[in-house]
Amino acid sequence: MSELKQFRLPDAGEGLTEADVVSWKVKVGDVVKVNDVLVEIETAKSLVELPSPFAGVVNALLVAEGVTVAVGTPIIAIDVAGAASSPRPRPEPAPEPEPPPEPELEPEHVPPERGKTRMSVLVGYGVKEHSATRRRPRRVEAAAAWAPGPAPVEQMPAVAGMKVLAKPPVRKLAKDAGIELATLTPTGPGGIVTRADVEAAVRAVPAQKAPSGGDTRIPVKGVRRATAQAMVASAFSAPHVTEWVQVDLTRTVKLVDRLRADPVFGGVKVSPLLIVATALLVAVRRNPGVNASWDEAAGEIVVFHDVNLGIAAATPRGLLVPNVKGADRLGLRDLAAALGALTATAREGRTPPQDLVGGTITITNVGVFGVDGGTPILNPGESMILAVGRVRQSPWVHKGKVKPRWVTTLAVSFDHRLVDGDLGSRFLADVAAVLEDPVRALAWG
Repeated sequence: MSELKQFRLPDAGEGLTEADVVSWKVKVGDVVKVNDVLVEIETAKSLVELPSPFAGVVNALLVAEGVTVAVGTPIIAIDVAGAASSPRPRPEPAPEPEPPPEPELEPEHVPPERGKTRMSVLVGYGVKEHSATRRRPRRVEAAAAWAPGPAPVEQMPAVAGMKVLAKPPVRKLAKDAGIELATLTPTGPGGIVTRADVEAAVRAVPAQKAPSGGDTRIPVKGVRRATAQAMVASAFSAPHVTEWVQVDLTRTVKLVDRLRADPVFGGVKVSPLLIVATALLVAVRRNPGVNASWDEAAGEIVVFHDVNLGIAAATPRGLLVPNVKGADRLGLRDLAAALGALTATAREGRTPPQDLVGGTITITNVGVFGVDGGTPILNPGESMILAVGRVRQSPWVHKGKVKPRWVTTLAVSFDHRLVDGDLGSRFLADVAAVLEDPVRALAWG
């Protein structure tokens, strides 16, 4: 006798209200154990693999890939009575009867980090009471009760507006031909749209109507949507002030070279960003008022005692700002290791949710793109962000003579509600002073 249990989409520990189902790791009939990975979801901040809270046999996948669902929505049904009666191992997925994918085609709608190992996270259900309300896109709402017998997602026909099952090369072929996958009748195993299905649809289109170009539309969801909403909210709620200064980094560049050659720093990445971060931490220590936040609801300024240093990182999924917790308490080598691990995991899409919340001040390094400078927008909830431009050799007056020196431009934006011009200027001047002469970091430390 079967005993069905539903697994509802949990709050992934970020206080969010919804997530996108990216890819199922199981199919109907699979035997799963507790903590086996069931599905990969994308929240507004990260990709997360959800492990199974039950042991049993997968009875139904209740949500299709690509659909946005609310927290609390049933996404899979598992027959827990089948755990003891089904010793069979998880069957291998049936191969799709189609030619192998073309070489050198990038998977569409699949983040490059899909194949990387991520930590599975199983958290409590429900939305936190303080969760912010977000405008929700199309989603599958939670059912009042689950009744046995619904067709598994793998057997569902294509429905307009819902992402259907198809391999990346097939999606690429359909996109290039201007064919909507949702309009096709899938003939592959498990309801998968095959290459033959797309080619048949192309042959059915009159030649004069064949696509000859046009615009590409990219759905705004996940990290991109969250970033857009956060930047708009920040730009139009906090009065930004931006100041710039050019800095002679010659001594910093020489220090970086010495540290790279020092055996103590073996195994960690040493870059000018390390010294910039150190200079920022010294400046925060001398000007603690910049490590703060404006609490509109309470009518208070919150001055943080710890410096959770955010590093803006460009990733294939969009802009992420993970942060190093308690960066002000780390020694130079530990800070280098933390920065290296932070940026590496962000670019691989493996940043855990806890590293994306709680930041107090941010560095954005636009110099890596060959950009001299810019006017950064504050990370929401913070009062200060430092932008670092490219490091280049330029003519510079040094000891009364014009010499080639390593120079960069620093730009700092701050929330003028709680950071006055003199405080912001002193902070920026202190960062510049340490970078011009890193020995000051020891003297002021």
